[in-house]
Amino acid sequence: MASSPIADFYAGRNVFITGATGFVGVTIVEKLLRDVPNVGTLYLLMRAKKGKSVQERLEELKKNSVFDRFKELQLEARLSKIVPIEGDVGLEHLGISAKDRETLIENVNVVFHSAATLDFFQSLKETTNINLRGTRRVVELCKQLRHLDALVHVSSAYVNAYITEVEEKLYPSPDDPEKIIQLAETLNDEALKALEPKLLKDHPNTYTFTKHLAEHEVANVASQFPCGIVRPSMITAAWKEPIPGWTISKNGPQGFFMGASKGILRRLPLDPTIIMDYIPIDVVVNGIITTGYYVNSLKVKNGDRPAELQIFHLTSSTYKPFRFEFLKDKINGYLHDYPLNSAVWYPNLRLVRSLMLFRLGAILFHFIPGFFLDLVTKLSGGRPILIRLHKNVWNSLNTLERFIFTEWHFDSKRLLALSKTMNLVDKKKFTIDIGELTWDEYFANTIRGVRQYLSKESPKNLEKARRKDKILLGLHVALQLLFFYGVFKLIIGVTGISAAKAALVLPLFYYLFGLI
Repeated sequence: MASSPIADFYAGRNVFITGATGFVGVTIVEKLLRDVPNVGTLYLLMRAKKGKSVQERLEELKKNSVFDRFKELQLEARLSKIVPIEGDVGLEHLGISAKDRETLIENVNVVFHSAATLDFFQSLKETTNINLRGTRRVVELCKQLRHLDALVHVSSAYVNAYITEVEEKLYPSPDDPEKIIQLAETLNDEALKALEPKLLKDHPNTYTFTKHLAEHEVANVASQFPCGIVRPSMITAAWKEPIPGWTISKNGPQGFFMGASKGILRRLPLDPTIIMDYIPIDVVVNGIITTGYYVNSLKVKNGDRPAELQIFHLTSSTYKPFRFEFLKDKINGYLHDYPLNSAVWYPNLRLVRSLMLFRLGAILFHFIPGFFLDLVTKLSGGRPILIRLHKNVWNSLNTLERFIFTEWHFDSKRLLALSKTMNLVDKKKFTIDIGELTWDEYFANTIRGVRQYLSKESPKNLEKARRKDKILLGLHVALQLLFFYGVFKLIIGVTGISAAKAALVLPLFYYLFGLI
């Protein structure tokens, strides 16, 4: 039986992972434990949080749904390979104790740096500390590691969001990192906010700006040890592994599918003709693991000298492009195939091409129903959240408009060339080529995964949820009839025309109403 060169590379090697409790990090842990039986120790950088020690947080991590199949596969014993390292990328020297640092220095062979703050609205002070200085701190640790074979930095396809045709190469630094660090350390948030337009230039936010600067921190040490940078686009639910549709992330389509399935989100500002660059989490993780193997193999071929920095796009826009026009007539069907027992109204999601029309629709379909649902929640002793959530979306629209209505093309020729160098075993085990992905099937699985892993509804109550969905449909139709009857009576009352003429005008109102 053919072997897996990638699995063979990681066998016996110890891996240090930052951001291990996040969507990407925890999936890396699961993949290594499941598909690399002889992988060494996985050291996870974790911080005590909400009164819980890192050991307690580790026990929580082991209960993550990503490991749900471990019992069935009899892999639970492999979880003992995980060792928590108390620390934080936002702290000097990563906040790691002298003892733990020495353990890492003596034992770590591969580093995956996936920790970052992903908040588009965070201050430059915070993003500089986490994304830029955090990467620098990881790089400084890597310089001390005595047996380092590879560093893989998880960046983002959007670090170059100021251009729409992006290649797999390092673009010039947007500014002097030392200057940015000094400004972040000496100025308060208010003063930094005033400087932001001048500093960011064409970057849309502090996230892309500081992540771009962070890439150069890695590039600066690429001649010292093997380094790779991977740039995922919007990371979405699993295509194949660990389970089709699995997700713990509410970002991107998972988030709005979650709101739509509840019947709460009914309008979405989105041009269905624009390419949306989505990439499944398992492809991202496979890309990270493969890159670690690959940069080390180049060093071996290069006479034990590191090759140049390797950059790969984990993206779909230029290879397997997705547009919502492929799906817009099917989304609601999928939502009704996998409805929620906890839905508050009949799901019916519509895509709106402009922010103006979306805002009009949001007032009618989000804020007005949200007000009454919040009122009911409050009277029943619950915590009303809908109006607050809708306000947050409303307030973020101007900032997010560039990401909603811009089409980027991320070239991925180098990634596809890397895939072609893999043997058949690795192509199957560590798939990075999405050529066989079918978007229809993928999003049907995503909606099913959102139901199970985000909305926490068991597949066992699916039939019960479908019965409720039919009841909500009846109520939805009845309310629509009542509403248009009210419009009909209003037309007669305001204009004084006959009922027959008002009936002729009513379809126009129905059409205009449908636009929002």
